[in-house]
Amino acid sequence: MTENKKTVTRYMDGFRTSNHEQILACLTDDIVWDMPGAFHLVGKDAFDGEIENEAFVGRPNITVTRMTEENDVVVAEGAVRVARRGGGELHAVLCDVFEMTGARIRRLTTYLTEVKDG
Repeated sequence: MTENKKTVTRYMDGFRTSNHEQILACLTDDIVWDMPGAFHLVGKDAFDGEIENEAFVGRPNITVTRMTEENDVVVAEGAVRVARRGGGELHAVLCDVFEMTGARIRRLTTYLTEVKDG
């Protein structure tokens, strides 16, 4: 596994355990996180504030089904399930595009689509 993929794996593991320190250690200081249609964050402080989103409770169950790398870009596809604070559960498929510098994440674009069970 490449150093970039190891970083992305540590990052995902950090989200599974709500480990802010582990997640932030994977990022450059000038990290940019975009979720088209939802938010645009710049910097570690802004990123840290979104690790545990107030709309949800507990830790997310994140499954990565495929990770692909070319040059300094890692693409991770998968799914996430997490309990909603107001009841029910978010079940979504995701595609995260990680742009890397020195085996750290400098830009993340998250594409997330909710899946209706049933």
